[in-house]
Amino acid sequence: MIDWTRIKTLREEVGADSFDEVVTLFLEEAETVINHLASSPDPTTLEEELHFLKGSALTLGFHELSDLCQIGETLAANGQADQIRLDPILAIYQASKIRFLADLPSRCCHINGAKVAGSLI
Repeated sequence: MIDWTRIKTLREEVGADSFDEVVTLFLEEAETVINHLASSPDPTTLEEELHFLKGSALTLGFHELSDLCQIGETLAANGQADQIRLDPILAIYQASKIRFLADLPSRCCHINGAKVAGSLI
């Protein structure tokens, strides 16, 4: 679900302070897209939104989310947006986020009181 090696590498590459910012930005932006997909998905923007989530998920080691987004992105690119199953994407995002936030301190590092989607992480 989470590629902890990728997360550790990212933290080493950008430094602790920038890592906090990357995580906060990812979660805020991903939440916005996820909420849009959950409430009012638009077939004309699905490819773009799934591409964004895929890339962001890869950056932060959410490999299962990235894989599901790739499938959906490909379907949308092939004019098959009506065949995209969003429920698994929404579910794996939530599960990945919960696991990531719960395991981050013991696996890698702490986030210094960053706010994400209105709550302290």
